[in-house]
Parts: sequence; structure tokens; C-alpha cells
Amino acid sequence: MRFGFAVLASAHAGALTGEKDLVGYVHEQYLTEFQKHYLPEESHRRKEIFEHNLQRIREHNADPSKTWFATVNEFTDWTNEEFRAKKLGRIPDGQDSFVLENVFVDVADLPASVDWRKNGVVTPPKNQGGCGSCWAFSAVETLESHLAIATGGRPPVLSPQQIVSCTPNPQHCGGAGGCQGATQPLAFNYTKTIGITTEESYSYEGVTGTCDTSKIKPVATNDGFVKLKTNDYTSLMSAVATKGPIAISLAANSFSFYGGGVLSTCDFVQDHGVQLVGYGVDGGMDYWLVRNSWGSDWGENGYIRIQRFGKGKEPCGTDKKPEDGEACEGDTTPRTYCGMCGIMGSSSYPTGMKQFSGSETSTSVVV
Repeated sequence: MRFGFAVLASAHAGALTGEKDLVGYVHEQYLTEFQKHYLPEESHRRKEIFEHNLQRIREHNADPSKTWFATVNEFTDWTNEEFRAKKLGRIPDGQDSFVLENVFVDVADLPASVDWRKNGVVTPPKNQGGCGSCWAFSAVETLESHLAIATGGRPPVLSPQQIVSCTPNPQHCGGAGGCQGATQPLAFNYTKTIGITTEESYSYEGVTGTCDTSKIKPVATNDGFVKLKTNDYTSLMSAVATKGPIAISLAANSFSFYGGGVLSTCDFVQDHGVQLVGYGVDGGMDYWLVRNSWGSDWGENGYIRIQRFGKGKEPCGTDKKPEDGEACEGDTTPRTYCGMCGIMGSSSYPTGMKQFSGSETSTSVVV
């Protein structure tokens, strides 16, 4: 199995804030804590996986120089292959996008830290479950935030299920669509013409399903979206500082056992869609503030901080599996992404957000 963090041999290390003491922690405690139940033939296999992963977690946490800590969670008795299949979704660049080519901003003039949660435009953490719908959650969360910014009101809780079930993906960009993966730009193109309804009207089921137009009672729409220039630090910093939360794609293989702190080890195989809600500094280490879609029990109350290096200093790497991220069907050309976890590789946000008035709302939507 692959792990996205270094396996280090030091036996003792100072605990970070929030780090759990796992000395003596055993599989029986794990099953009780996470309310898991297996048939006898499955239980032995899960215990072996758990013990293997727990050893990696302990070894990582024993490193005195660590900037983040690993922990046990619902994924600790999953193989890495299961984790990638169940929790990650393939996220490519979309079509019909406007690329923000030139950003004439000095990053030194931007705020030292940004956290859009403090502005009241971010809804509570969501959980995509076992469906590869991260792309839809990333898009919907960003639609919510930009609607709140545009109207000056509180963000509504919008429907990821509408996006999962109804967004067309004829070229199989980022996957076959629905729970098999797609793209945030495709979602923004879809809502530009259809609008989006609330979670209450079209509740999340965690399956692709079939588009049910009777549940679509649009409450908001956008007139397009902006696609940021790939691997451009200034564009991403400026956008999240001045426009609002951004729908981004990154490599999340290192996220499986993240518990807290600033993540400083990652690969560049882009496979997950999330929401960038800000940035900041912790103990001299710059970070990006990212909202995940695995529920509030994961990470730092549903969030992760990822190391940020600065303009001209961001690491870059090659994604040799574009079919797990940026590519449409048949495209196998490797990509180069920059930023820890390739965080600057694919970023977008909706434009022209507005509420639907009563006269514009229709339940007879054609898709």
C-alpha cells in the first residue's frame, strides 16, 4: 500500500495540539470508537490492515520535526486502494472556461491572512460518503459562498445531488460522471443554464441515480465562471483574497490519516476536488486553508491546512496519471502541477451569482 507521508523511525516526539495518544491503542477500541462491525471472516482482514496503518501513523507521529500529525479515523482499516476508490474523485480542467491570464497584483499588498469562514459565507462541513462526488461538493460549496457574497446574506445549503445526478459529462472529463467523477467547471456550466436548488428540495443520496427534474426548484444561478491560470501563485492568492472561496483540485492521497497541523508531505497525482477558503501563517509556516468533504469529524473539524511556500518558491511535480485528474477520456498526456499537493493546478469560481426570483423559478427544467 502507498502512503502519502514519510515513514520515519524516531521513537519519541512532542505531541502537536490535538494529537491523540495512540500508545496501547488496539483494534477492539477502534471498532468501538468508530462503531464498526464485521463478519468474522472480514474482521481478521480488517484487523491486519488496521495494524499495518496504525504502525505507519505511530512512526509518522514519532518524528520530532513533524508539522502535522496523523490519527485514526474511519479510513484506518481501509487499504489505500479502497481509500482512493471510495473517497477521491477525478477532477479535470473543464471546457468553455474563461482563463484569468493576467493578474496585476503584488501579493505583498494582499492581507496577511484570509479565512472566509469568519465572513459568514461558508456553510458547515459536508460529507460525500462513499460516492466519488467531491467535484460536485467543491462546486456547490463555492456556489453557496459566492451567492452569499453577492447578496450580502447567509449562504444557503444547496444540493450536491442535483449536480451529481444531472450534470452532463459527454466527454468523460475526470471520469464517467456522477459518483465516477467529473469537473467543477462542468458543474458551473450546468448551473449557468439550469440554476441550482436546495439540499432540502433535492437531498443527497450518495449515488449517481437519475436526474429527477421534479425536485429542481432553482433558488440561484450564475452567468459563468473564471478558470485561474494553472500553477500561478499570484492568481490563486489574489482570487481567494479578493473574490471569495475557490473550487480547487489537488492530490489527496496523503489526506487519509491527517489529524491536524500543517501538511508538509504530498504527491502530485491530482484526484480530489475541495474548496480553498483562505490562507495564513502558523508558527512561521505559511499555509493554505482547505475545506474537505469528508465530514466535520475528519481533520481539523473538516478542514486541512497545507504548506504554502510563496511566490516563486512553490514545489512542482509531474502527474503521470492524468486519467485520475485533469484528463478527458483518451488523454494520457502527463501534467505538471505546482504547490504542495499540486494545489495550484486547477482552480475556478462562479461569476454573476444571483438569486432566482419567484417568477424565474420553474420545476419543469429540461436537462
